[in-house]
Formats: sequence, C-alpha cells, structure tokens
Amino acid sequence: MTRLANWLSQLVLVTLTNLRTIPQRIGPALAAAVGVAGVVVVMVSVLSIAEGFKAALITAGSPDNVVVLRGGSNAEMNSWLELDDVRVITDAPGIRRAAEGPQASAELFVMVDVPKKSTGTDANVPLRGVQSAAFAIRDRVRMVEGRRFEPGRNEVIVGAGAAGQFDGLEIGSMLRWDDSEWTVVGHFSAEGGMWESELWCDVAVLQPAFRRGTTFQAVYAKLENAAAFETFKDALTTDPRLDVMVERETDYFIEQSLMLHGIITSLGFLVAALMGVGAVFGAVNTMYSAVATRAREIATLRALGFGTGPVILSVLVESMLLALAGGAVGGAGAYLAFNGYQAATLNWTSFSQVTFAFAVTPGILIMGLVWSLLMGLVGGLLPAWRSARLPVASALREL
Repeated sequence: MTRLANWLSQLVLVTLTNLRTIPQRIGPALAAAVGVAGVVVVMVSVLSIAEGFKAALITAGSPDNVVVLRGGSNAEMNSWLELDDVRVITDAPGIRRAAEGPQASAELFVMVDVPKKSTGTDANVPLRGVQSAAFAIRDRVRMVEGRRFEPGRNEVIVGAGAAGQFDGLEIGSMLRWDDSEWTVVGHFSAEGGMWESELWCDVAVLQPAFRRGTTFQAVYAKLENAAAFETFKDALTTDPRLDVMVERETDYFIEQSLMLHGIITSLGFLVAALMGVGAVFGAVNTMYSAVATRAREIATLRALGFGTGPVILSVLVESMLLALAGGAVGGAGAYLAFNGYQAATLNWTSFSQVTFAFAVTPGILIMGLVWSLLMGLVGGLLPAWRSARLPVASALREL
C-alpha cells in the first residue's frame, strides 16, 4: 500500500509540474487542442445529421398506429392496394372507431417537383393524398396557419419543414403539376416529425389528377390500443382475400431510417478518423516539444528516485487533457452552431426529400469527447516512451 501511495504521489507531482509549464509552450499546446477541436466539430456535426434524420422519422410514429402495405413491399413507393383491399382492411377488428367511422386513412404518395430555397433546383417533395381520418390518426399534426384543405377541391396544406426549405409554398400560392393546378391553403406542424416534410391533399382528388384510378399505396390506422396490434395483424394476414404486411408505425419508420442513418454515421466516423490522423501528428509534435524542453527536469526527477511509470503516465495525461480541452471546445461549438439547424435531405428508401433538424445529443457529445481522448492518448504514446528512455546522465549535462 505504501509503495502504491508513493507511486501515485509521484504521478500527481510530475503531472502538476507538466501542467504548470503549459503557458511556456502555449503555441504548440493551442495548435494541438485546436486540431482536436476541429475533428470533434466535424464529427459531431455529421453525426447530428444522422440523429436528426432518425428523430424526424421516429417522432412521426405512434405505438398504437399501424401501417398496412402490399405484401413484400419495403416502402410506400413500391406498394399498391385496391379499393376492395382497403374496405377489408378498414373493417378488421382492432381499429378504433368513432362516430364518423373507423379511424383509418387510405393514402396515395406521389412525388412533385418543388424548387429548393437554397439552390433554386427542383427537388422531389412528397405530395400525400389522405382521407379525413388522417388528422385523427396523426394526433400531433396541428394547423399553424391558414386552414385544412376542403374535400373534393384542388387544395394542399404544407408541412412547416417543407415551407421552410422549399420555394413557392406560401399560403395562397398556386402550384402546377402535369395538367392540374393546386392552391396552398394552410401550413401544419407535427412536432418535428417527418410529416412536416410533406404536402397533403384529398386523396380522392389526387387519384385522378395523377391517373391512379382507385388505387392506394398504404392504409394508416389507429388501433383501439397498442395491445390490439396482434389481433388486427392476424385478421389481415390470415384473410385469403388479402396479400398485405402489417407493421406498427414506430417499427416501420425505424426501418425507413436505417439506411441513411447508417450511411451518414459511417461517413462521420470515416471523416473523423482521417482528420484525426492530422490531429494526432499535432499532438505528437507538441508532446515531443514538451519532452525536449524538459529533458533536464525529467532526468533530475528520475535521478531523485521518481519511477519511469509516473513519468510516462504524466506525459500521457498531459496529452489527453489537452485533447480533452480541445474536444470540449469543439463539442460546445458544434452544439451552438448546429443543434436545431433546419435542413432537408434525400430519403434513399422513398427517394423523397425529408426535412429535419440537426440533433446534437448528449450521446454524440460524449462520443466526441471519447474520440478526443483517444487522439490524445495516441498522440502522447511515443513522446511518453521517449521521456522514459532519456539517458539520465546525458540529459543532466544538457544546457
């Protein structure tokens, strides 16, 4: 116990001595910390894109809502349902029913060209035809300006995210696609969910406008409660008249987010790794400089009986603390600059634009700090090893 206490006291003393000399090496120390901060800013900002996109999709789902698609479909875009299919689905047990009928909405999903505000180039924006029950099913949807579309009329309402990212979607604007003309009559919010990326209209008007006959792509429904899912699913999947797949809305949107989330996350780590190489070289240079300028001091400590272990660890601790400081500054900068920043990107599953807000979560910030500590550790290894191998006699003779 006495030997361990002595070893720890040596480590603390040498580390404090190292830290007190940082002002004498402020230039190289700042360069190393800034390099690490830059890596963390890029890493955190890229990962916040993935988290924001995932949050936009997951927020759209509710555990007591279900999605019904054609069997074998992985998204609405490659699903189709006939009118007779919809009738069977909406009659199934487990669906919540109100005075106006079952809370189910048979929907059609098409792409329309709308120019981006940032570039002026056309982007694929989803135009969703819904039935009146859609507003009861998505109970987070709220009109924030204007009014809902009237059934039977060429009117659309626009999600708040789409209104912020795309041009020409102000209330009163006239939109023309193919041979049909539409009027924007309202804007709605959905607590940041992906519905805010869409334009909504009456599905009965959308079908003939885009020559879709009486077909739909999906049925969204609200169940009596979350426990009714199995009853509802079994009734549909065992019905010989149907070929459908049934998923909870939350599970469906998690699956929709996986591809892009995985791509962006992988890209973030790749960029951070490549940039981290440069930051590590900066840390190595800084710590080599620190060891060189303190060669006599290190040799004196070792001559006085300080062990090799405390000397090595003191250099590593200094390198990691400098990197941690840089990582903290980088994480704070990324949070202030990007958290909540509104953007739009292509959902590779549906090939439509999804608007979302960058989400700099605590988990991402912790990941950035861990990454900075790793860079500091790697950057301090060789200088720490050199400090332990300094010949005591020759180092004491250095001026």
